[in-house]
Amino acid sequence: MSQDLAAPPEAARKLSGRRRREIVAVLLFSGGPIFESSIPLSVFGIDRQDAGVPRYRLLVCAGEEGPLRTTGGLELTAPYGLEAMSHAGTVVVPAWRSITSPPPAEALDALRRAHEEGARIVGLCTGAFVLAAAGLLDGRPATTHWMYAPTLAKRYPSVHVDPRELFVDDVDVLTSAGTAAGIDLCLHIVRTDHGTEAAGALARRLVVPPRRSGGQERYLDRSLPEEIGADPLAEVVAWALEHLHEQFDVETLAARAYMSRRTFDRRFRTLTGSAPLQWLITQRVLQAQRLLETSDYSVDEVAGRCGFRSPVALRGHFRRQLGSSPAAYRAAYRARRPSGDPVTVGTSSTSSLTEAVPQQMRRAAAASVPGAGGASAAVQPENGRLGSDYVPGRIR
Repeated sequence: MSQDLAAPPEAARKLSGRRRREIVAVLLFSGGPIFESSIPLSVFGIDRQDAGVPRYRLLVCAGEEGPLRTTGGLELTAPYGLEAMSHAGTVVVPAWRSITSPPPAEALDALRRAHEEGARIVGLCTGAFVLAAAGLLDGRPATTHWMYAPTLAKRYPSVHVDPRELFVDDVDVLTSAGTAAGIDLCLHIVRTDHGTEAAGALARRLVVPPRRSGGQERYLDRSLPEEIGADPLAEVVAWALEHLHEQFDVETLAARAYMSRRTFDRRFRTLTGSAPLQWLITQRVLQAQRLLETSDYSVDEVAGRCGFRSPVALRGHFRRQLGSSPAAYRAAYRARRPSGDPVTVGTSSTSSLTEAVPQQMRRAAAASVPGAGGASAAVQPENGRLGSDYVPGRIR
């Protein structure tokens, strides 16, 4: 995902005759945040050939009738309409004004048509909601700002949402996390199109790192998202997060919600997009990660403090979700932690989540969506959304 791996040549899709790979269309809507909107305009719209950056041709297109009002009360007038998208080899949706509002049908039709004709489609931050509404993320891995990931997963259950990555490259459809992660994805696109030197030259001009390690993990918090916070089950979810060190099961949560197990399962899945058992296991594994990173507790002690009935249970779930044993995970984390960064003994702080643990050892997100605090959208083989060879979190 947020690795710099280009799609294999055989994965490239053929563009229709009128589209050109060097043409990038940026789709703007009224109410969109100006920072996210400006990122692709700066990356693809400024001639930097003197610095060794190949030039793109930029088409700024209005996704609806103007003038387009952006944050701060500014009004924009896009020089092109949706019809200009028919020439673009890449279409970027930098952001969407509201995750609760449906995008204009005409814009969704234009995006579907562009994709059918071989264009690469990119959604930055909440732009992923527009791509999902167009059906372009069905059955695909995707990301968005961690705060909105549970909502994306709940609203579009066929999308494999991963809130831990800075961006996801699924060959012809790409998505990024919030704000600055849009720069990471745009640099990745330049690197894919023109190589490392061109992307490095562009990064120097923008005064940003050419590539960032890690993902959104260090920004995740455990507060309840707005949608969950307003639901009666929020109290049960909050209680579970505060008592992960205790041994309890889904029946306990159902009883606290005064529901039968079947009713609780149905309501919980509707609310979070995840089965409660999978959500609970994922939260316990996440807590184990934090303790392994920030404490000197033994693996046995970590298991007890995360509510696992035995160290064997912790090791099994940890390996299934992260592809590593707890001991190996801790060793890799400490080996890569900057020198002088002490381990805080006996703490479970959430502020020092790993930045540089290897990708193959961070697959908890591949199994679920640990969104803004307790909401998870589990990606489970039994729900029919995954094939046996599908590896969430992988650039394909």
